[in-house]
Amino acid sequence: MLDKLKNNWKGIGKHRRAGVVVPLFSIYSKDSIGIGDFGDLRLVIDWCKKTGNSILQLLPLNYLGGLNCPYDCLSSFALEPVYLDLKGFYQIESFKEEICKLKERFPFPRTYVDYAIRKEKIRLLKEMFLSDYQNNSSEIEFRDFIKNNQYWIEDFALYKVIKDYHQGKPWYEWEIFLQKRDKRNLERFKREYLKEVLFEMWLQWQAFKQLRKIKSYAQQNNILLKGDLPLLVSRDSADVWAHPEYFKLDLAAGAPPDMYCAKGQRWGMAPYNWEIIAKDRYRYLKEKLRYLGNFYDILRIDHVVGLFRIWSIPYNEPLENQGLNGFFDPEDETKWEERGRGILIKMLENTELFLCAEDLGVIPEVCTRTLQDLEIPGNDVQRWKKDYKISHDFLKPEQYRLLSVSMLSTHDTTNWPAWWQYEAGTVDEELFKRRCSDHRNIGFEAVKDRLFDLGCSRHGRLRWRQEINSVEKLVEILGKKKEELADFIDFYQNTYKEKEKLWNHLGLKGEMREEVDPEILRYALRITLKANSVFCINTIIDYLGLLDLLKPDPYPYRINTPGTISEKNWSLVIPLSLEDLLASQINKEIYEMIVSSGRI
Repeated sequence: MLDKLKNNWKGIGKHRRAGVVVPLFSIYSKDSIGIGDFGDLRLVIDWCKKTGNSILQLLPLNYLGGLNCPYDCLSSFALEPVYLDLKGFYQIESFKEEICKLKERFPFPRTYVDYAIRKEKIRLLKEMFLSDYQNNSSEIEFRDFIKNNQYWIEDFALYKVIKDYHQGKPWYEWEIFLQKRDKRNLERFKREYLKEVLFEMWLQWQAFKQLRKIKSYAQQNNILLKGDLPLLVSRDSADVWAHPEYFKLDLAAGAPPDMYCAKGQRWGMAPYNWEIIAKDRYRYLKEKLRYLGNFYDILRIDHVVGLFRIWSIPYNEPLENQGLNGFFDPEDETKWEERGRGILIKMLENTELFLCAEDLGVIPEVCTRTLQDLEIPGNDVQRWKKDYKISHDFLKPEQYRLLSVSMLSTHDTTNWPAWWQYEAGTVDEELFKRRCSDHRNIGFEAVKDRLFDLGCSRHGRLRWRQEINSVEKLVEILGKKKEELADFIDFYQNTYKEKEKLWNHLGLKGEMREEVDPEILRYALRITLKANSVFCINTIIDYLGLLDLLKPDPYPYRINTPGTISEKNWSLVIPLSLEDLLASQINKEIYEMIVSSGRI
């Protein structure tokens, strides 16, 4: 069985590759209107080819919900229509004036996407659809698309039209007969709003065709497209409305507290009811994989540990507690491996996509062992690749896992330059404060100034004072017995002088510099490229640091801050156009770095 599953490598080959993560909303070209679009991916593919990157990784492209988070979508299937390239429509000549006005209203360059573009762009797309309604609705290719995707597309289109009819209210606030999907009333609604339903399906057909063309262009240029499978889907989604039995609606998924999120995280999506999904022979999961197979060569499984066990919070738990009062589901640890392994094997059996997994955070050994057995690469992020128990030093490139994707940063972290300046050598203030509270007799305010250099502490991170140069001094200031302070000692040993350790680890010469510069970043990129990992995929933001474009402060250049709701999440725009990126002086340097690492 395992030998058969390992044939997944056949499609891409077992050799070292480099790649780049590019959020579609973060890029723009001279033709872009308010946000990057599918057409812009051609220029990104050209850049990948020019720099020696043979993998282009995208964030999920699913239909966005109110928070614009690609991991909390209205559908596991439907693509986000704001990414449609208007140049790809034959009606464009008739709408040139409207398109010019839209471009003037949502110009580039800009720092963040204004998501008001979605409503305006879809309004224009609807005019295009209605201008040729009879042909659109009767075209054979359109009808075939609907037939081939009947598992999900009508449910989604109905859900979206009914949601619009209710001014965006979630499905669980609709009339009860619509919530419960009364067949007669749904048919009546569909007949009454047939044009609107067809329009939603038409949008998906157009997105399907455009993204298929991008895959074809990538194949012509020997670039692999890597998609992203969100672990969950929004509670207010077509999936949950159509199949509520597949979800545990009395719970909200999240993550337990850790050193970066003191209260943990509450994502809000309902965890899956895997027992019910299994009884349906995993059709829901199989259909997702089948549709994604139209667009990608590789698939990243988001939060793969959630397939084994997922942090679940009672839905009525106060929101301010975030992920504090949750539990792992299943609660019985002996069931974790059977569940996770079973789901992953089912995925491997039902797709030709090459599977990778996001396995960051606190990962149980059963998850790591299963990924190893099934030859599914996980993620190795440079800032966290350490010996946490003995030396507390960074791992050498040859110590990275072969079955892994090495990287400097992720879409959920600060970019690497910001990490270097503000987070290396620090502890999370909220987490440290909570640990003090847990010990009761340790007054955080009393020890804060004695332990930390507050002048060098920024963005909720506390930098150790240089003079706290031993565990004994830490213990003395905290005023407890050493054996009572294991968590504090662990914080200290793995973060004190972290920047100095990394400076030496990277092979940099001279006195350690506090502020990042292209030379430091260059050394860091080389570490990930030289890593033992089969793939190395860095973010476009980290590569742009080589141009010194993240000044005066790299910290705001981040895709998402987990556990927060902000208009700045999922909306960052890179500080140069794709045309300028293609002409950039760093392209040759990136190519040479990738060549020297043996990833071409």
